[in-house]
Amino acid sequence: MPAQPQRFRHRFGKHIILFLLTLATTTLVGQGHYAAFLSEFGNRTVEPTLRDVSWGLWYSLTILGILGAHEMGHYLACRIYKVDATLPYFLPLPPPFWTGTLGAVIRIREAFPTRTVLFDVGVAGPIAGFAALIPALLYGLSLSTIVPAPPESAELIYLGEPLLFKGAAWLMFGTVPEGYTLNMHPMVFASWFGMLATALNLLPFGQLDGGHITYATLGRWSTPISLATVATAVVMTFFSSSWIVMTVMMLAMLAFLGPRHPRVIYEYEPLGRGRVALAVFALLMLVLCFTPVPLAFTN
Repeated sequence: MPAQPQRFRHRFGKHIILFLLTLATTTLVGQGHYAAFLSEFGNRTVEPTLRDVSWGLWYSLTILGILGAHEMGHYLACRIYKVDATLPYFLPLPPPFWTGTLGAVIRIREAFPTRTVLFDVGVAGPIAGFAALIPALLYGLSLSTIVPAPPESAELIYLGEPLLFKGAAWLMFGTVPEGYTLNMHPMVFASWFGMLATALNLLPFGQLDGGHITYATLGRWSTPISLATVATAVVMTFFSSSWIVMTVMMLAMLAFLGPRHPRVIYEYEPLGRGRVALAVFALLMLVLCFTPVPLAFTN
C-alpha cells in the first residue's frame, strides 16, 4: 500500500520572513498615521524620527491581528476537517502605499469533500476577523478625538463610512458638532481597513469567501450571482476609482478560473438550518462592513 503524503507541511521560514516584512512595512506607514493623528489635520507640527518607530505599532499590530485572525479562522477550520492548507502568508506593501499590506492569504491544497466543509471553512475567516476588529474599533475610538474640521481647500483623503463604523462612532461621540470632525487614532484606521477587507472577501464572487458561502448554500445559482457581482463592480468603477483594483482582480480570476465555483467531492448534501442562519449572519457582516465609495480624494 503506497504511503500517504504528509499533510499540513509548512515552509516556516517563508511564512516568518513575509510576516516580518509585513510587520516592517505596516509599522513604517503606521508611524505616519500616528504622526497625522497627533498633528490634528495639520494644526500641529509633528515630525516623526527613527526613535518614534514604536508609534507605528498602534497600526501595525492591530491590522496584523485582524488579518491574522481572519486567515487563522480559515486555517483552523481546515485543521478540524483535515483539509490540507498552508499557514497564512502575509503580503507586505511598502510606502508610499498607506495600508502597508495587501492583506494575507492561505492556500488550500486539496478539494473540499462536502458543502458543509466548504461552508465552514469559508465562513470561519470572516467571523474570526469580524470578532477581532470590533474591540479594536471601539478601543481605537476611545483614543480618538473630536477636532475642528480642516478647511475645504485642504488636500485630504476621505474614507467611506461603513454602517458598523458609523454606529460605533455615534455610540462613542454622539452627534459631532458642525465644523468639527473625528480625528481617527491609527487603531481606527486599521479597523476600517479590516472592515474593507471583510466586505470585499464576503462579496459573492468566485472563490472569495463570499463565493464559497454562496456556492455552499445555493449550489449552481452561485454562477449567475458571481457574474452579477463582477458586473456591478465594473459599474462601480465609474463612480469611484477605488473600485478599480478589486474589479481588475475579479476580472482576472474570471478569466483564469472561469465563472463556476469548483465542485466539492460530495455535492448533494443539505446544509441544515444552523448553517443557513450563519449564511444570513455573513450577509449581515457584509452589509455592516461595506461602503460603496471606500476612498474619495479632494483637490
